Amino acid sequence: MAKKSLIQREKKRQKLEQKYHLIRQSLKTKIRSKVSPLSLSEKTKMREKLQSLPRNSAPTRLHRRCFLTGRPRANYRDFGLSGHILREMVYECLLPGATRSSW
Repeated sequence: MAKKSLIQREKKRQKLEQKYHLIRQSLKTKIRSKVSPLSLSEKTKMREKLQSLPRNSAPTRLHRRCFLTGRPRANYRDFGLSGHILREMVYECLLPGATRSSW
């Protein structure tokens, strides 16, 4: 089980990412736009605005965590579970459509 503080920190990052998503996206499209040629000083101002946003609002700082345990590693996107929890649930036949391999 992951620490509660780490799980709460991740939730806070998700909220920040949702809050600043449109601002970040609009600034990036303005910087990259080839239709309206911006001067170098305007682009640097836009980059400064982008860098002034909170770090935790960047989508790359998010981790996918296990739904049950909060484990940040070995997560399966389809189920939202970590590997060992997924394996236990498959053995107990709690996941429909998932079969265990036997050879």
